[in-house]
Amino acid sequence: MSRGPYVARGVPGGYRIWGDRGRRQWTDLYELCPDDPVAELNAQADHARITALMKRYRTQKREVA
Repeated sequence: MSRGPYVARGVPGGYRIWGDRGRRQWTDLYELCPDDPVAELNAQADHARITALMKRYRTQKREVA
């Protein structure tokens, strides 16, 4: 899979989406890796779908074993 302009990077406590061209963080901290929002940003970039995905990932929490 090729790298797009947006990537998810691990940071202490979770993940953030980074704009690779601007080399700056683009979103809030997520506990789970935001694969779907990153894929949408790098593909069609439909604003409504990106917003829905980001809200969904923001509410998800890691399951404690």
